[in-house]
Amino acid sequence: MYSLLSGMRVVEASSFVACPTAGLYLAQMGAEVIRVDQIGGGPDFRRWPQAPGGGSYYWEGLNKGKLSVALDLSGPEGRELLARLATAPGEQGGVFLTNFPVNGFLSWDNLSALRRDLVLTRVMGRADGGPALDYTVASALGIPFITGPESLGDEPVNAVLPAWDLLTGAYAAFATLAALRHRERTGEGQEVRVPLADVGIATVANLGQLAETLHGGDRKRYGNDVFGAFGRDFTTRDGQRFMLMAITPRQWTGLVSVLGIGEGVAAIEKARDTSFATDEGERFRHRDALFPLVEQAVARRDGEELARALEAAGCCWGPYRRMEQAVRDPETVGANPLFSEIAQPSGETYAVPGAMATLPASDRQQPRPARPLGADTERVLTDLGGLDSGEFARLVDRGIVGVTDREQRP
Repeated sequence: MYSLLSGMRVVEASSFVACPTAGLYLAQMGAEVIRVDQIGGGPDFRRWPQAPGGGSYYWEGLNKGKLSVALDLSGPEGRELLARLATAPGEQGGVFLTNFPVNGFLSWDNLSALRRDLVLTRVMGRADGGPALDYTVASALGIPFITGPESLGDEPVNAVLPAWDLLTGAYAAFATLAALRHRERTGEGQEVRVPLADVGIATVANLGQLAETLHGGDRKRYGNDVFGAFGRDFTTRDGQRFMLMAITPRQWTGLVSVLGIGEGVAAIEKARDTSFATDEGERFRHRDALFPLVEQAVARRDGEELARALEAAGCCWGPYRRMEQAVRDPETVGANPLFSEIAQPSGETYAVPGAMATLPASDRQQPRPARPLGADTERVLTDLGGLDSGEFARLVDRGIVGVTDREQRP
């Protein structure tokens, strides 16, 4: 974690992936992020994957470093308290992240009436206010029909990684900071809407796939072949599988040299009147000839020896590993300064990442764990919400606010 956003206060009322990710990224750069949940936990409080005791690794992973407030959001008093926190005064405050509906009690009209310079970033499913999740966005964009081997025909393949959620969360954090920069210059607040579906189609367009489809139809499936470049999985003599890539001229030259296939490559170039030295598209176009050449060369080498040679030549490659192998690899996790072993509310202690950026001029601070649900309700409502101890106690007795229950873990 870093302190670049130290002093900035963000209130977050959200669930699932995209919006909590935006809050997480801001917290990891030093903002004070106050996550507000329903008493007893919102819809993602017990979401899989779960710890042996039933706590959610997912929930505590996305809420590291945030303060936790629990309110009864089903009634007017709890909702009023959330609105009060979101619009609390202070030059560094007035920043609110949510994926609640546009026209609900957290609407722009309701909240901006309480603080005119409020920056409200709203993560949405669709721009029209309709629901959408990562998998429904991907399916509507046709991604499952260009994923997987050609032999699948018209069978869709859903991706495991929620790419649109993660991109939307990152973009929402960026858009929040952009709106804050605007407020600093003009004094104006505003609502920023970031629809998941729009992030999906815009990203596809930014990668050139929209224009490609409009002018050439649907892209076909290529399995593990990397579209438009040289890249695929290959297996060594001792059964290790490597992903080999060659995007740049240097990577291609290094791969050819390591594998000792220069003569074979030259023969293909001469026979097909082409050159693979600088044009990655040509390597893809003629992969039917290049892949067998590389397959044979890789199959003659043992994995450990080939890995050393590829690394020494600056080639772009990676081993295929099970996730269990990856997370137990010292270079990836154990000795990586990105990670620290910390105890989480689930009762488990494990490696937890901090901010993904590396700032060479700043010390990387240890990540802070997620807070038990409601652990900071009293402090936040008295310090920021203006309640005195008597008022707070009465709200607790009436079930309007929640405090930490030792038996209650995510």
